[in-house]
Amino acid sequence: MNSSSTSLAFTSTVSAITDAFGDPTRRGIYLFAREAVGGVTATQVADKFGVHPNVARHHLDKLAAGGYLEVAVERAEGAGAGRPSKHYRLAADAKAGLVNDMPVRSDDLVLSLLGRALALLPRDKAELMAEEVGQEYGRAMAVGLAGADLAAGQRSLRSAMQAVADALTAHGFAAHADQRNNQLRIINNHCPFGDVAIDHPVICAVDRGMVKGMLTALYGDADVATMQSLPQGDTFCATSV
Repeated sequence: MNSSSTSLAFTSTVSAITDAFGDPTRRGIYLFAREAVGGVTATQVADKFGVHPNVARHHLDKLAAGGYLEVAVERAEGAGAGRPSKHYRLAADAKAGLVNDMPVRSDDLVLSLLGRALALLPRDKAELMAEEVGQEYGRAMAVGLAGADLAAGQRSLRSAMQAVADALTAHGFAAHADQRNNQLRIINNHCPFGDVAIDHPVICAVDRGMVKGMLTALYGDADVATMQSLPQGDTFCATSV
């Protein structure tokens, strides 16, 4: 596999994994639905997680589209007259594929394989490729951000950083922007790559690249560096600008 095809596969994997279980709320919703006898409705999920029913329905439909949950339109037992509700329950063919409370997905296996493949490359080349892929993905993410039609340089660095943090959070990184010692940082309290990033720290370069790619599109060129990371034993990941 050449570097171009590896980069394309890596980008696709990043998108697939964050789309499925990158959001911590979606993971919680999956586990909640899995344990519920008879499945759950969007209203029940909204009450449980304190989100709007439309947001709950969005997460449930994403899980159903990925084959993790199945949908049935039915009236709850004991319910009176009225329109039946959608009930979401664990998909029958997902039960045999559970490991550590989550179904085994080919995306996870591909990411693990790519992590090992990157580990075989010289460290500098592996990090460069991973960061370049992250930048490409970050620039694509920036296109979908509210106000992204502003030309680079028309917003402050602080507002651009906040937009980046919000976008990362939407992709499962539980991120926020802060300032320490006159230095702006993006703090990630959750990594959607999980143990794969711990085993193969080079994948952290993807995070750094995503930040750089989004900032370039929203603000302009900026020096970005990884200051702290979970693979290094820190309790969170920090990218400074």
